Amino acid sequence: MQYRSLGRTGWQVSTISFGAWAIGSAWGKVDDNESMAAMHKALDLGINLIDTADVYGDGHSERLIARLRKERPHDPFYVVTKAGRRLPKQVPEGYSRENLNAWIDRSLKNLEVDALDLVQLHCPPTQVYYMPEVFGILDDLVAAGKIKFYGVSVEKVEEAIKATEFLGVQSVQIIFNAFRLRPAERFFPLARERQVGILARVPLASGMLTGKLTRETTFAQDDHRNFNRHGESFDVGETFSGVDYDVALEAVEELKALLPEGVSLAQFALRWILMFDAVSCAIPGAKRPSQVEDNARAADLPPLTPETMQAVERIYNQRIKPLVHQRW
Repeated sequence: MQYRSLGRTGWQVSTISFGAWAIGSAWGKVDDNESMAAMHKALDLGINLIDTADVYGDGHSERLIARLRKERPHDPFYVVTKAGRRLPKQVPEGYSRENLNAWIDRSLKNLEVDALDLVQLHCPPTQVYYMPEVFGILDDLVAAGKIKFYGVSVEKVEEAIKATEFLGVQSVQIIFNAFRLRPAERFFPLARERQVGILARVPLASGMLTGKLTRETTFAQDDHRNFNRHGESFDVGETFSGVDYDVALEAVEELKALLPEGVSLAQFALRWILMFDAVSCAIPGAKRPSQVEDNARAADLPPLTPETMQAVERIYNQRIKPLVHQRW
């Protein structure tokens, strides 16, 4: 495993971390024992950052992580959680002092800790990034000792850029993968300059970049890849990075031709992300230990060649860019 700095926190985090959305909800059938085994495997492999949110399984993901802490008391790891999606409707005025305190208190209880390691606003409306009072509330929560650090999880590059104007923002979690290149173009140089950590979310484009999906693949009713294909429940960019399913499958076939011998497409996709030194870590999800192992191997792969990086960009420009580049 390799490690990189996360903003100005002083943390060294594993470049491949653990995304805990899938063990909470919205990814089809999941077994808690298997979820626990997956997180134990992550710690065994040197992964030391777990990303979750208060709405993943209505707190179930956070509670599983609390259980992991009890079962592995001598293996310290960082927990990044998120707050804001508990609002019945996403409106800027929902990010009030009363609500933020309630959300933080609930996560403290779920995770069974006195202070949260890092809290990120969970894809709030764009207007929130123009409300300094919201970030002032987060500063107060740091001063009160309820949270150690805070950041944001964003949908759009513009939101990421605006967020870094607030001095307390330590991290930005943003969709970045071979189907979503715009952050590297506009945001990464600024993040480096302002010493803000970047967590690359949806790194495998909802499983599309594993290369295992086909036109015949079916998804469970409670899997967002079934119920959010067109943004019916939340931003469509969260599902397959907003790329049309058939177009994505065609692009995947081209990417497969670039794979070094013995490297899976998932490993290749994760290693591609780590070629960008502004990225602190990628946070692929996993429900089983075998998935964790496959993901973790990406951290130790050799760098991709300039020719390979250019080929990925060419596939993006030809097939994907018109669909997503200016949208997010």
